[in-house]
Amino acid sequence: MLRNRRVFSLMLDDRRAKLVQSRKRPGRYELSVDGIPQSVVSMTDPTELAYDYIRHIARAMDAAVEPGAPLFTVHLGAGALTLARYVEATRPGSPQLVVEFEPALYEAVITALPLPSGAEVRAVFGDARAIADAELPDAWVDARFTVVDLWDAAVIRHHVASQEFYRRVAARSAADGVVAVNLLDGHPFEYSRRQAATLASVFAHVAVVLDAEPNDDEGPLGNVVVFASDEPLDIVTSPDLLGTPRPHLLHGDSLTSWIDGARIMTDADGTDSPDPDDPIWD
Repeated sequence: MLRNRRVFSLMLDDRRAKLVQSRKRPGRYELSVDGIPQSVVSMTDPTELAYDYIRHIARAMDAAVEPGAPLFTVHLGAGALTLARYVEATRPGSPQLVVEFEPALYEAVITALPLPSGAEVRAVFGDARAIADAELPDAWVDARFTVVDLWDAAVIRHHVASQEFYRRVAARSAADGVVAVNLLDGHPFEYSRRQAATLASVFAHVAVVLDAEPNDDEGPLGNVVVFASDEPLDIVTSPDLLGTPRPHLLHGDSLTSWIDGARIMTDADGTDSPDPDDPIWD
């Protein structure tokens, strides 16, 4: 039995980050900020993914290029590097870039849970919007897959969810690059609908993956993943990638109907994502 499951507890300004080892699965660790889970990592098997939404993204990564081939991946928001570890396990030596706002948290995670020897993961520290707007010719160019997972504890700030921001992400993506945006929302999905509309104003192809029933007005909050690319998306052309039970997949006419009337988010007309503690979810 594990007597001391806590690996570290770290103050980040006025928030507390904790890394805790699972009681029942000693090789598994959970990172949380202010008590809100951010990442789950299996050090014994990095391909073991705890959450449905992250499995959806991983399956899209699997289809991005042929099995085992390098995949230049950019992770906006590091957490405990769950997907960076997944890419390294499935495509060893893939070049990866991590953009993380909290260098102290990144260093604590890497110290406690080191990346495999030989992993080509480069970290850049700072606000993702500022870095997207800056000149980084040697670090972030022609990304084949970009994961946008920019949580400030439980909220996504509007400056990293606007049309202007996504245009910068698109400019740094390969011609056939895929962008996956992780959101948290519930019926009537106003925020996610606006995000999907915003991404559709930037990219030629957009699809939304929902584990919740989109029309259930009593459904719980849950993760929503929006995929975007200028090329047809593999999860649309090969929906079996999403596994079983099959989540709800909105694209084409179903997506057009779902986002009908949703306003595009701009720097001047954007909002933070809804706080899970907001009374609207009671």
